[in-house]
Amino acid sequence: MLVYGRNVAQEYLKKVEKVRKIYLQDNFHDQNLIFTIEKSKIPVVLKSKNELDQLANGVHQGIILDVADFSYTDYQEFLKEDDAVVVILDHLEDPHNLGAIIRTCEAAGVTGMILPKNRGAIVNGTVIKTSAGAITNVPISLVTNLNTTIRDLKEHGFWIVGTDMENSTDYREIDYSGKIALVIGNEGEGMSRLVRESCDFIARIPMRGKINSLNASVAAGIMIYEIFRQKG
Repeated sequence: MLVYGRNVAQEYLKKVEKVRKIYLQDNFHDQNLIFTIEKSKIPVVLKSKNELDQLANGVHQGIILDVADFSYTDYQEFLKEDDAVVVILDHLEDPHNLGAIIRTCEAAGVTGMILPKNRGAIVNGTVIKTSAGAITNVPISLVTNLNTTIRDLKEHGFWIVGTDMENSTDYREIDYSGKIALVIGNEGEGMSRLVRESCDFIARIPMRGKINSLNASVAAGIMIYEIFRQKG
């Protein structure tokens, strides 16, 4: 898998065993990264900007890494933490939203994330670039059936908090003590019916403007930080 961007490279080069090869633009001049690369002993291939443009599906900033495919985590690992906070994405489609949410999860200290295998964004180069390398520090699980997974989480003491504007409670009035699984729905359709019915609480973020919805990554950020604010 190819990943790109200087922040991403910095994070991956902390775990050199994951990096197979480095493609550098022939006039690359970031001395800190050059020093790290030389120290890593990873093979380097020099290429022109045009050649790198053809390899990367985005702004590469002069560096592309060939790395091992992303390694997903078994969500059972999340069950072991007493005060776990897990973020579930219910078929989120935009890889940029996924990358931004991963970045927030890493910054806040979320235990892990759960994504569905089908009909949603999964980890790719765009997601990794948008996460600014934060993905290397966030355990992510890929599951076949979200409803089955949510049922398992509930059996292990998790409270499931969904997000929706209809028939919901102000997000600041919900008690987030204990194990929490926060569900963020699809950008256009929100949570699926079965997932919504599995939630213990439905939270809404009050809107005072004329637009009645927030970008999924922004909504996730607000919810995540309220959960951790309450947990102290």
